[in-house]
Amino acid sequence: MTETKIALVGNPNVGKSTVFNKLTGLRQKAGNYPGITVEKKTGSFTYQHTKYQLIDLPGAYGIHPSSLDEEIVYEVLVDKNNPNHPELVVVVGDPFNLKRSALLYQQIREIGLPAIFVVNMIDEAERAGISIDVDRLEKVLSTKVVLTDARSGKGIDLLKAALQYKPNGYTPAFSIPDEYAAVTQQVKEQLAPANDYIAWLYLSQKRSKHLDATASSEISAIRQENQINYHRLQIHETMARHSTLDRQLANVLKDPAKKRENLTARLDDLLIHPVWGYVVFFALLMLIFQAIYTWSGPFMDAIDNAFAWLAASAGERLPDGPLNGLLTDGIIAGIGGIVIFIPQIAILFVFISLMEESGYMSRVVYLMDRWLRPFGLSGKSAVPLMSGAACAIPAVMSARTIENDKERLITILVTPFMTCSARLPIYIIIIGLVIPQERFWGLDLQGLVLFGMYVLGILAALGSAWVLKQLMKTDYKSFLILEMPTYKYPVVRNVLLNVWDKTMGFILGAGKIILAISVILWVLGSFGVDDRFTNAEDIVRTERPELSDEALENEVQSQQLEYSFLGTMGRFIEPAITPLGYDWKMGIGLISSFAAREVFVSTMATVYSLGGTDDELTIRERMASEINPNTGRPAYNFASGISLLLFYAFAMQCMSTIAIVRRETNSWKWTLIQLTFMTGFAYLAALMAYQLLK
Repeated sequence: MTETKIALVGNPNVGKSTVFNKLTGLRQKAGNYPGITVEKKTGSFTYQHTKYQLIDLPGAYGIHPSSLDEEIVYEVLVDKNNPNHPELVVVVGDPFNLKRSALLYQQIREIGLPAIFVVNMIDEAERAGISIDVDRLEKVLSTKVVLTDARSGKGIDLLKAALQYKPNGYTPAFSIPDEYAAVTQQVKEQLAPANDYIAWLYLSQKRSKHLDATASSEISAIRQENQINYHRLQIHETMARHSTLDRQLANVLKDPAKKRENLTARLDDLLIHPVWGYVVFFALLMLIFQAIYTWSGPFMDAIDNAFAWLAASAGERLPDGPLNGLLTDGIIAGIGGIVIFIPQIAILFVFISLMEESGYMSRVVYLMDRWLRPFGLSGKSAVPLMSGAACAIPAVMSARTIENDKERLITILVTPFMTCSARLPIYIIIIGLVIPQERFWGLDLQGLVLFGMYVLGILAALGSAWVLKQLMKTDYKSFLILEMPTYKYPVVRNVLLNVWDKTMGFILGAGKIILAISVILWVLGSFGVDDRFTNAEDIVRTERPELSDEALENEVQSQQLEYSFLGTMGRFIEPAITPLGYDWKMGIGLISSFAAREVFVSTMATVYSLGGTDDELTIRERMASEINPNTGRPAYNFASGISLLLFYAFAMQCMSTIAIVRRETNSWKWTLIQLTFMTGFAYLAALMAYQLLK
């Protein structure tokens, strides 16, 4: 059986990964390219006695790198010694942007690689009235052209058969300009590249990592000697190719876009208007927030109730003991903590998919780019940042749409500063305890403080983004280059498949980390070695014989929590949190809320002997009467309350956020840097507030 190595190449968002999944099925694996966090997907399949090794290269608009993703594509295709260098390239194109895909195809052929061309999403093109003359396109590209709809599997068998096609000789579409012919020949003589175009690429790239130091120095010397600016060479090539392709594709594509373009122009008069465009966008954001926070409520309640019923049923059927607690409070509660986020994730990605499918997302990017770029972000950072006000988990996941690796990483790292809905229970209770019910300039003072917490989150996100912009270096400058697509009706099937992919990615990727931490927290809170833990009921009965059965049970729970491993940890960190105005009980709340921010409220209910109640007024009344044993003052006074608000405003939100950041960055290094910075910043802010206000 023969083997053939194939590279799958295409612009972003052309369905390349879907083609890859259809070809390889379950015979694939994901990893990273050595030394970097860009994902590497490889797979295999067999067809007619030939085994094909397939590598899904990152999305690229051209062979000239403007991002780390595109640099990988360049290095794999140009360097014959690269372990991923293919014998055949499959270029996946978009019928709505055929010229852009054809340009990439031309560059690959002129490197010297055989390639075939796939026009994907053909069903969408047909619905839009677009038709492609395949015979003419094959003559233009000098190769086999296959039409596919990878979502449905249409054309995949034809694609497999086409892999055995041997492209004929290729006549370059781009000629080296006369003014650069001599210097290109000089590169050929010194470095002996395979052809003229590769010599041209060496001149027109900022760097070629596969070349050794001597060769790189020679190219730099040639550039300097001939006063060559590599950016100008890239622009010259791109313009020449576009001019050629305009003529070549004129009779290939029949696109009744005039009507769509007229509609698009009328809609853009409103949607990218310098005033009304922002009004519409922020109204849409308000709808998204309401949907994520409100529409998801019944579903989340149903999931919560279902897992509560499941835990109760399992607890009734199992004998009392550690196994019962592990299953009900550890595993079932942990899985419930994963599944309960599904409605929010699904709703967010429904909106994102609709915006992408309809063409509106490009308008959002255009509107927000000018405001976010000074902070090291891009227009594409707007959706993750705004979505963070609902939940950081889907918000971090939505940063995948940002191509520039630096901007994507900064967006992921600062999004958790945005005030999420899980912080609301804490804010409402603490503000109610330490801020008087008064009016300021006719406005409710407590409401103003709550609004201020949201503003504080925005300022922290933008400020930390600006700092990261100064500290993080990148080899590639970021430019906003947008092709405004015409508006089109979203394809429901594509929207649902995208939501399914993103939701399952969260469950399978971050879920295992969340479940593991949930079990660990259960163990810490359910076991202890102190006598006051193991004999809590006897001790409480002896010390408090007047307690009713319900009060006795609550007091036993409180004492067991105090002397559990989790309580021991709370008392252990007490010296560190005392300067913030907290006691060991509040320390337990800080530790346990690592599972989820809203857990702080239920933990405080247990610590203060209230059992499992989540009634806000009851908890607030008990917290208001609590005395800090270290100071002899109310535990929740103005200074400690403001300190606590600031800590929760800046500290990393929860283990779910950590898990999803780890998954999206594919790096524990950046995850730990984020966790350390946010925790340290939160501690310092809380410390300064308490020491100044006490």
